[in-house]
Amino acid sequence: MLVTGFPAGMFQTNCYILAQDDARECVVVDPGQDAAEPLFEFLAASTLTPTAVLLTHGHLDHVWNAYDVCEKFGIPAYIHPEDRYMLTDPGRGIGPTMKPFIEGLDFIEPSEVIELADGDTIEQAGISFAVDHTPGHTQGSVVLRTSVDGENGPLDVALTGDTLFQGSIGRSDLPGGNHEQLLQSIADKLLILGDDTAVLPGHGGSSSIGVERVSNPFLVGLSGSK
Repeated sequence: MLVTGFPAGMFQTNCYILAQDDARECVVVDPGQDAAEPLFEFLAASTLTPTAVLLTHGHLDHVWNAYDVCEKFGIPAYIHPEDRYMLTDPGRGIGPTMKPFIEGLDFIEPSEVIELADGDTIEQAGISFAVDHTPGHTQGSVVLRTSVDGENGPLDVALTGDTLFQGSIGRSDLPGGNHEQLLQSIADKLLILGDDTAVLPGHGGSSSIGVERVSNPFLVGLSGSK
């Protein structure tokens, strides 16, 4: 399976593309600010066509170009209902300090929006994604889990959005954030995963559950049975 990504925009948000080997279709995760142009260039060069946009949460730096991607290809966007309002009113999710950056800009919801729920399974482009609702960074944050073929067999992958980073966790001081809830979500939904599970976060480099379990200072005292 192809799993690739690139950071985009002023917040360097990771936009991911996933496709089965030799497939003509793919899935796009979190096309944020300034992600559309490099994404379209990559898709044209690789002859891949997206079938869906999956959004780990509603913050503007993750959904900014969702409308452009969805409308260009006539595909749906998936988002948890608790964060759907940010597709058209992103200022409510970023707080008063950041609102001046988007003053005068209009944001439009994609023509087709499918709401996610905890425990859902999404089948797109021949790939199966499990949905884990992980509130705390936002109330509609989700982690998307799938499996890819690795050198030593299947490798579990978790697209963690802004819930868990390499060496850190998501902020909880924006509207809808809750630090204790975020830690509980990580304990309940991520620390129960196997140590080899790859972590592909919304910002920064990749990691694994095992590395974060033992080295992430924010996870001290949290537990989750493997």
